[in-house]
Amino acid sequence: MTEQADVTRQADAAEQGRPLAGRVALVAGATRGAGRAIAVELGRAGALVYVTGRTTRERVSEVGRATETIEETAELVTAAGGTGIAVPADHLEPDQVKALIARVDRDHGRLDVLVNSVWGGDHLLEFDTALWDLDLADGLRMLRLGVESHLVTSHYALPLLIRRPGGLVVEMTDGTAAFNRTYRGNLCFDLTKNAAHRVAFGLAAELKKYGGTAVSLTPGFLRSEEMLDHFGVTEETWRDAVAQEPHFAVAESPLLVGRGVAALAADADKARWSGRSLSSGQLAKEYDFNDADGSRPDGFGYFEEVVLGGKEGSPEDYR
Repeated sequence: MTEQADVTRQADAAEQGRPLAGRVALVAGATRGAGRAIAVELGRAGALVYVTGRTTRERVSEVGRATETIEETAELVTAAGGTGIAVPADHLEPDQVKALIARVDRDHGRLDVLVNSVWGGDHLLEFDTALWDLDLADGLRMLRLGVESHLVTSHYALPLLIRRPGGLVVEMTDGTAAFNRTYRGNLCFDLTKNAAHRVAFGLAAELKKYGGTAVSLTPGFLRSEEMLDHFGVTEETWRDAVAQEPHFAVAESPLLVGRGVAALAADADKARWSGRSLSSGQLAKEYDFNDADGSRPDGFGYFEEVVLGGKEGSPEDYR
């Protein structure tokens, strides 16, 4: 297919509500939470999406949640209208990542969207604990899971992504750059979640001459599967958890950040965001979309302005 024919086909698909038809995406760390929702929404927009992670129907990762698997995520992508392809991969193993990208290249010869969403370190967290009192192995493991895995993935994936202008890299994290100026209560966690902003900033500089875009992105107070279980609620009863944690009133479903990445990937002018720290609430305002319940939560707007900034307001003012 010629380049002009490809452009024409994509324009036709966009008119049919599938602006990412013909595009190939890789969501590294798509087993659950934000990564899963991003993969599904990229598929809903028409993309072919490789979904990777360590938990499969045959093997459970150290996170220990057997109910969420990459195979299920791939099926959800396909059910949404895209094409989901599940590939087991530990993104700390260079040979596995190298083989993954070689497969994408062999099968499609292109990569348009890379989402680095690998994490899986929440079970290692000890908040409000000084560095010298931390379990050092756990702290270093967090850095490997949330930083090293992203670097390994980008190292192998970006030569494929830069073959065509318009590629997008999304570094998923927890907290905007502004919010993360406040210490996050655990030095290794703090370093991990701040690193994504600097990685995106650096990749933006390196991708610029190839017409590529790199951003860091955080959801707000995320109602992930793990968070719902933590509070003992479901997606239908999540407001019952507000009595335990008042700030949870501004919580959002993973769908919101998924829609944000899909909108960003489809934006022909996305380069204006390159190098910046973004949030799901910010993208919802920019691209005019809502969460599953029709609301438009802006979690980090609330935390930055009300919780940290002292502005009068309530969570409901940011929905």
